[in-house]
Amino acid sequence: MGCSEAGGLAIVTEPDSATAEPKFSSGPTILLVEDEDFVREVTGEVLQSAGFRVLKAREAIEATVAFRRHRHEVQLLITDVVLPGQNGRDLARELRSVSADLKTLFVSGYPDNAITQEAGEECAVFYLPKPFSAQTLVQAVSQILGCSRDAETRTARRAAGSA
Repeated sequence: MGCSEAGGLAIVTEPDSATAEPKFSSGPTILLVEDEDFVREVTGEVLQSAGFRVLKAREAIEATVAFRRHRHEVQLLITDVVLPGQNGRDLARELRSVSADLKTLFVSGYPDNAITQEAGEECAVFYLPKPFSAQTLVQAVSQILGCSRDAETRTARRAAGSA
């Protein structure tokens, strides 16, 4: 599994075949926002089978309600960029204004440059292009939850270097 950075946004790449799929026994909580029912259900099942606790929402309003109820539990927001009503980028900004340490994984079929241009230098923001495999998703989520300090440190160093 690799990561590259573009405009401050970490882009998740395909995993190395030798990398083992980590399992979480305590079940970090993920808020999954996807408007396509099939994609939301399959993605949720993949994450749950890997040991994550998943709160699912169809659109931003549902996600905001779920986040308010569980904000102290939610460690990662996974959201499609294009949603009915409020888009995924605006949803992430709104939720991060309440919980600044919330990590975000954008998933989209759109080119990554459209997302990286708008994400700016936000810390703990990642992108996974669609389509992706179950293994890639689980490894990306595991990496984000387990290695987020490294990404935050890189962003902080970059900001300090430009000051």
